[in-house]
Amino acid sequence: MNWASWSDFFAMGGYGFYVWGSFLVSLLCIVGEITLVFNRRRTLLRQLSLIHKATQYEQNNETTS
Repeated sequence: MNWASWSDFFAMGGYGFYVWGSFLVSLLCIVGEITLVFNRRRTLLRQLSLIHKATQYEQNNETTS
């Protein structure tokens, strides 16, 4: 396609709102998914750390009979 100016490019022949809106929604979904993955990872690492600490504590305080 050939556009005479930047405003024609952004207008996309009258469909600019839909085209750029689609890009924006897609970008927001991708950023949201990346954020959720990092939060899940951080939560998992915290839980694993707590489990490891609890296991270490139990091993150190076991009594032999």
